[in-house]
Amino acid sequence: MLLEIYTPDKKVFEGQVDSATFPGSKGNFQVLNNHAALISTLEKGKVVYRIKNDIHEILILGGVVEVKNNKVVLLAEGIADNQ
Repeated sequence: MLLEIYTPDKKVFEGQVDSATFPGSKGNFQVLNNHAALISTLEKGKVVYRIKNDIHEILILGGVVEVKNNKVVLLAEGIADNQ
């Protein structure tokens, strides 16, 4: 699935991932390929995404995520400097 991560001033990441985990307002949740459509608010926390056997983490300051048709778009309020 395609993951895109944006802050107000730049694109942070765009690429194909196998899974992504987000810090939802009601707890962490994971998105896999062919996930049902959803929109969720996010709290400050780690976004973790996996590409094959590589795991990547980004600490966001909150935001919103939309999942639809194997495309995940994260609009983050900002990215923490000390990751």
